[in-house]
Amino acid sequence: MTAQPTTQPATTRTTGHTGTPDTTKIAVDGAPASTGTMTYREAMRAALREALTDDDRVFLMGEDVGSYGGCFAVSLGLLEEFGPDRIRDTPLSESGFVGAGIGAAMVGMRPIVEIMTVNFSLLALDQIMNNAATLQHMSGGQIQVPIVIRMTTGAGRQLAAQHSHSLEGWFAHIPGIKVIAPATADDARWMLREALADPDPVLLFEHGSLYNVKGEVGATPEIPGIERAAIRRPGRDVSIITYGGTLRTCLDAADLLADQGIDAEVIDLRSLRPLDDATIMASVGRTHRAVIVDEGWRSGSISAEISARITEQAFYALDAPVGRVCSEEVPVPYAQHLEAATLPSVDKIVKAVHEAMEP
Repeated sequence: MTAQPTTQPATTRTTGHTGTPDTTKIAVDGAPASTGTMTYREAMRAALREALTDDDRVFLMGEDVGSYGGCFAVSLGLLEEFGPDRIRDTPLSESGFVGAGIGAAMVGMRPIVEIMTVNFSLLALDQIMNNAATLQHMSGGQIQVPIVIRMTTGAGRQLAAQHSHSLEGWFAHIPGIKVIAPATADDARWMLREALADPDPVLLFEHGSLYNVKGEVGATPEIPGIERAAIRRPGRDVSIITYGGTLRTCLDAADLLADQGIDAEVIDLRSLRPLDDATIMASVGRTHRAVIVDEGWRSGSISAEISARITEQAFYALDAPVGRVCSEEVPVPYAQHLEAATLPSVDKIVKAVHEAMEP
């Protein structure tokens, strides 16, 4: 189950929504019409607009999603287009409005709930874990909760220790939900549609450094389905496995390694729950080495789970121990140089690959 490689995304970085919001609108006229080059932000806005246009059951709710246009300007202009019944500003109460979204999903609506940044999702953890994830099981299949919960994740924007977490791996621990992390503009455009069609709750993590990054968006999804990993760069010597905001860093590292004679394959997981074991194991079976890059903390991380699965399923294909590059286990600093030092970097990835290549 190997997806086709894609072109490398742009490497322009952003510090988030500052100054004048991006007011670009992507027209949707019945069938999808937003194609070509666009930013990750524009692609996600196009996905929201299409969902709201095509299905009257869909509505967006969250803090500042309406008149302000979203903390990261993703929903800018949608209130004027769809009105306050479909674009709902909420109080500062994550448990309250996530619970309201779960209730709406239970009675047939298709809510998209936006949590401003991932740290605030902890205030709604009880709703997500004990209600959204369990109600279908506890009702014997009588109740479904088709809710999509979007949130911004990740560091690298000088938002300090309380707004720079990467907690996707925590949520990937929970049965009953799906966890996805679009890393390209094309995935930002299309994965929301497929998440809304899924009968299970889906958590969609958008790395804050990606919003201004441009990429090609096709008229149909490049990688169909939300549960498949994608090989973004084919290679024969080592498998670099990553997702979300660190994909561009891994692609940059792979380019540098190529100059050093090492042909690295780069896998974009796209989905953290479920994991696409087949694509991971097939890649490791070809390259015989693996380095996992994860912006989360190392202990108990999604990288640890992937490493364990490789050891369980592909141990005899390995020519070296599985390597991991994660964030340093400290609260993320505010100072730019200190923040950069805590995060996965090209140099750290290259070093880990060289260690894996040692005889």
